[in-house]
Amino acid sequence: MTATLERTTARTTDARITGGSSEVIHTDVTMTPSPIAHLTPQQIEQLGRELDEIRTETMDSLGEKDARYIRRVIAAQRYLEIGGRAALFFSGNPVAWVAGTAALSASKILDNMEVGHNIIHGQWDWMRDPRIHSSTWEWDNVTPADHWKNSHNKVHHTYTNVVGHDNDLGYGIMRVDDAQKWYPGYLIQPVTQFINATFFEYGIAAYDLELGKHWATRHDNPEWMAEAKKVVNKIKKQAGKDYLLFPLLAGPNALSTLGANVVANLVRNYWTHSVIMCGHFPAGVKTFAKNSIDGETRGEWYLRQMLGSANITGSTAMHIATGHLSYQIEHHLFPDMPSRRYPEIAPKIEALFDKYGLEYVTGPLHKQVGSAWSEILRLSLPNDTSLGQTIQILRTKGMKGLKARARATRHIYAR
Repeated sequence: MTATLERTTARTTDARITGGSSEVIHTDVTMTPSPIAHLTPQQIEQLGRELDEIRTETMDSLGEKDARYIRRVIAAQRYLEIGGRAALFFSGNPVAWVAGTAALSASKILDNMEVGHNIIHGQWDWMRDPRIHSSTWEWDNVTPADHWKNSHNKVHHTYTNVVGHDNDLGYGIMRVDDAQKWYPGYLIQPVTQFINATFFEYGIAAYDLELGKHWATRHDNPEWMAEAKKVVNKIKKQAGKDYLLFPLLAGPNALSTLGANVVANLVRNYWTHSVIMCGHFPAGVKTFAKNSIDGETRGEWYLRQMLGSANITGSTAMHIATGHLSYQIEHHLFPDMPSRRYPEIAPKIEALFDKYGLEYVTGPLHKQVGSAWSEILRLSLPNDTSLGQTIQILRTKGMKGLKARARATRHIYAR
């Protein structure tokens, strides 16, 4: 059992830890009819055992080829950064500006996705290399690595898509489920999500701190203030490097270098946001009721990861650029498995989906991005209400009419 599968609070009867089984199914999918109604508790536990076998077989085969891969990726990321920043010393030249900005953008994407995210997950801890270890790695992001380990590795990967427990579901600012009560403020969630994408690394830093929850009581909470100071210091470090140090080093090309750094961070933010949205928000991805985790077995935990994630099809280069989160299903099943192994096990995982009558949600990047944004727009409106209907109601009856529509359609998905 890996650290990423541990609960945030101890449970003496947690079947996932004890290896027990259950005569009832605890997984409660927030949709009707349930996509798992055909499964028995025994089938779910058998599914879990088959997934354990895939995991054991793969992890036992790790070796020098895997270690060589991550070292090469880290080297490529660093060469891209060095080359990009060197080119930007001559950023007054348009060709140098484009080349430098592209290289710097690629280096930041690699650092965050294939390198940082996966090292912090402990995927390469088996190498026992202190330079590539989850306990020591820090990444090019304003969120400190230890904050990410808690909010992402521990909370999100344990409570994947459980409404009310998984804060990654909408990051507290978005309606993510039909059963979730609608409020007028959700009408602008496509706009707020675009803003979130633009400043994504800062939004994640605030999200990891649970800024809204603790802001009013911050002065009475020295522990929280200490964690907030870590974020502030990391922001100073990142901003100082990108927006002060390297522009100043560029001398007469300071402004063009500053602009290149802004663009590189924007590219990284939009890309990261898109990949994450594709992993959990496209049509077909399921969410779960709070009671799903009460007494949840290991097989049920696996089942929830399978139903709560979606993949992206594409080239090898695209998979590397996503940090292999294009294999989000496989990543959520085995978050500490080296990412380069996900393409290898994906056919086995898809075969299990077919065997147990489950939907393997996948598609090309443009389709998954479009589907995720379509869901963002759809859920910004009252249930069973199109954009055209919403505009018509607002035109004829105003906000009161739209609230009435929300109340009238609430029963369709309310649980």
